[in-house]
Amino acid sequence: MNKEFHLSNIFISLIATALLVSACSESHDLPPAPSGVQAYSLLGDTLFTPQISSETFDLYNEQLLEAILEYRVDPEDPEVLIWLGRRTAYLGEYREAVRIFTEAIYKHPEDPRMYRHRGHRYLTLRLFDMALSDFRNAESLMRNMPDQVEPDGLPNPQDIPTSTLKSNVWYHMGLAYYVKGEFNEAREAYEKALELDLTDDMKVAVLYWYYMTLKREGKDEQAGRAIAGINEEIELLENEVYLNLLLVFNGIFDADRLVEHTDDALRDATLGYGLGNWHYINGREERAYEIWQNIYDNGEWPAFGFIAAEAELARR
Repeated sequence: MNKEFHLSNIFISLIATALLVSACSESHDLPPAPSGVQAYSLLGDTLFTPQISSETFDLYNEQLLEAILEYRVDPEDPEVLIWLGRRTAYLGEYREAVRIFTEAIYKHPEDPRMYRHRGHRYLTLRLFDMALSDFRNAESLMRNMPDQVEPDGLPNPQDIPTSTLKSNVWYHMGLAYYVKGEFNEAREAYEKALELDLTDDMKVAVLYWYYMTLKREGKDEQAGRAIAGINEEIELLENEVYLNLLLVFNGIFDADRLVEHTDDALRDATLGYGLGNWHYINGREERAYEIWQNIYDNGEWPAFGFIAAEAELARR
């Protein structure tokens, strides 16, 4: 089967799904956008549905079709709703994913996972205040609940989950505050995450953003203490880019050693934003903005590093 056949299949499937969820999506309506447009950047540019490789598309499409079939069997099952939304988002259909999670919230209003996932996709779509509203709802609902491991939709080679519900809520809440430039609130969210029993992968990811938040607040000594224990002996499953950046901040690696082109645009955006921040906090602002502009020009707009770089350019 060629890619065009799969494309027609996927959009027929998504249209069918949209009909199922439309009755539950009146609240939290998304801003209008033409077909094929997911959102608008903070600089006013149009953000189209991302293109992905044929091989990746075929895999994600197959997984989404399975999720749709499971939905048709049991449209009330919370796990089914979560995976339908997640599988839809992995294909770049973030607006459709939001509508699915809105249905999930309508059916399971006391389940914090629904708000966590919809908030994540509001964040992708640059709807930061709506994302924060969802994260705060999730925080309230999960307050008296035990934490729970969150399965990875895009698992690492070892197929070992690295995060939990609570850590993801506070991690993404911190990101939403960070890109808004509300660093005090971002710091508080990261500190809540750091109180959890985190895996090394999640701890490194949280510390990365926490460190930069502290630096933006002018809390240099606290920032240094926060990452003092980061060293080359830490073994991770998937967050080595964050680890390498923290090592740069600790003065262990030469940042120039990390500057290499890869075919993984998400990695480039993550790496680029961190290196730009390294230049920024060391007084080389023009170099920082040059790197952030390069990330923006590269166009991989769903990546958190891209969103953060975009926010820097917009604030400037």
